[in-house]
Amino acid sequence: MTPDQLAPALAELDTHSLRRVRRVLDGPQGVRVTLDGTSYLSSYLSFSSNDYLGLANHPALAEAVRQAVANIGVGAGAAHLLTGHHRLHHTLENELAEFVGLPAALLFSTGYMASLGVLPALLDRHGEVFEDKLNHASLVDAAVLSRAKLTRYPHADMTLLEQRLASSTAKVKLIATDTVFSMDGDLAQLAELQALARRYDAWLYLDDAHGFGVLGKQGQGALALLDDRIDPRLIYLATLGKAAGVSGAFVAGSAELIEWLVNKARTYVFTTAQPPMLAAAVSASLRLIAAEGWRRAHLLALIDRLKAGLAGLPWPLMPSATPIQPLLVGSNAESMRLADALRAQGVLLPAIRPPTVPPGEARLRISLSAAHSLADVDALCAALKLLAQHA
Repeated sequence: MTPDQLAPALAELDTHSLRRVRRVLDGPQGVRVTLDGTSYLSSYLSFSSNDYLGLANHPALAEAVRQAVANIGVGAGAAHLLTGHHRLHHTLENELAEFVGLPAALLFSTGYMASLGVLPALLDRHGEVFEDKLNHASLVDAAVLSRAKLTRYPHADMTLLEQRLASSTAKVKLIATDTVFSMDGDLAQLAELQALARRYDAWLYLDDAHGFGVLGKQGQGALALLDDRIDPRLIYLATLGKAAGVSGAFVAGSAELIEWLVNKARTYVFTTAQPPMLAAAVSASLRLIAAEGWRRAHLLALIDRLKAGLAGLPWPLMPSATPIQPLLVGSNAESMRLADALRAQGVLLPAIRPPTVPPGEARLRISLSAAHSLADVDALCAALKLLAQHA
């Protein structure tokens, strides 16, 4: 695209209600947020964050950062393979591996960077990646970067996936999937995927960005739903900026896999390590995730309350048992109209439009947090019911 094509291209986005606009958060992340400084509303009731356990503003995490900064400063100063790999990073990697029950773990700056590092480290043009069509963009981009053949199967279609695995002649096969699909909120068929990976000698790459901290009795994520997690084919990714409330990501698997990634994952090797103070915050977060099961129990109560409160609306809730509760609207313009109308009532709820979701499937993505109260959910339901009267 040339410079003189940018303005008309942006105008075209406006025509289809597809332009994204950033809003500036003033103050801490939470259930109540203040945006853009000059809003006529002092704060909004927010259902827009992935802070599923309400830990992003937890004082224990802030205290861990405060102590770390006082002792070691802020920046890591170098890549992990130079002098940037701090004792706090190393300790956290061991804690993460133990937490999810896998032999070893490796920290990355983001989940996106993790996937962009892992897949090209394991595959080349002689390999093949099999992906659910609703996978996050990072998994698609990682497959493209690896130069392997990318084969996408219809959402959750295990029959077609098996057919494509059976017909593949690739030297290395890898199945990549979200565990909790970020815009639908439903769960991947993990047991079936693991069985197929074993049957066809394929890697199984699980992106648990939206399951870690939420799923399982102690928040170990999607791995808690597998009967056998000690599988050399298994590669587990989780992000640390959602339920964990901090930043970054980690990949876990066999000791040999992690050692290979230390040497070959370019997004690990060729970048400065994250500030070690963030590792201290994640360590504090892990303790809260494991000990405070009431957060996950409260989330379940919120989900039940929301489903009961929104029954009968003209916009159906999509099937989901997770904190991601999408309200299917359909058109881009209508989803934007509803989001704007909710904001006028003091409720912040994002309109999700293509290409994030398929054309014709624009939605309001309700994201619940353990920091929400039942009264907060009731307020959201009341606001949507008011809009439904004029739909």
